[in-house]
Amino acid sequence: MTESNNKVAIVTGGGSGIGEATAEVLAQTGSSVVVTDIDAAAAEQTAQIIQQRGQRALSMEQDVRSREQWDDVFAAAKEHFGPVTGLVNNAGVSGAGRDRLEEEGGLEAWQSIMSINLDAVHLGCRKAIQEMKLTGGSIVNISSVMGLVGGAGPAYNASKGGVRLLSKSIAVHCGKMGYSIRCNSVHPGYIWTPMVRNIVENMEDVDTEEELHEMLLALHPVGRLGHPDDIANGVNFLLSDQASFVTGSELVIDGGYTSV
Repeated sequence: MTESNNKVAIVTGGGSGIGEATAEVLAQTGSSVVVTDIDAAAAEQTAQIIQQRGQRALSMEQDVRSREQWDDVFAAAKEHFGPVTGLVNNAGVSGAGRDRLEEEGGLEAWQSIMSINLDAVHLGCRKAIQEMKLTGGSIVNISSVMGLVGGAGPAYNASKGGVRLLSKSIAVHCGKMGYSIRCNSVHPGYIWTPMVRNIVENMEDVDTEEELHEMLLALHPVGRLGHPDDIANGVNFLLSDQASFVTGSELVIDGGYTSV
């Protein structure tokens, strides 16, 4: 069993993929973790895996678009484990095939994607600052390489680019206010998760997951697609005291995708 490091972290979208891996890595390094997901059963499964290893976790159903549910999550974290010291805004949607600007329903798709990928991150950051401004802490917002380059659809690109600059703005704001709160964004390349595998359904020139995997593989000079732990380890670093001089930065973990 890992010894306590007195850190308490909230991980949204923790029921699968990057969020699940992040919750597990944080627990393994001693943090108490609140795992939230709109899929309550998935969040509970992640929490149970952590608990079975003798580590500390709590699961909660959360719609990250709800301000009231953000209040509930932070209150539960404090009640069970103590004041929150870290927030990982990981929950998000891909928007693949939905946000074509010129087509019918494009505005509705834009608003739906933004509400989860950007507005909800803003809500989480606001609540985290309110809770951590006296005690200090760290916020990590999961963006994407598509927050740095175009190509994934206007709404997705704009939402993830917005997360990048929101994170920088929060870092500057907290510094000016004298809050001991750091804020950074993480930009994964293509990580072989259920969300990525499902985009095959919206691609005209790719029919199978195997074809999708080969197409994406060619875009990453490192010679493989990412694993959720690749991102989780980066998040763990940014939440740790080892990153005490890191704020307002973007950590690109993309296997060289943006270097081509």
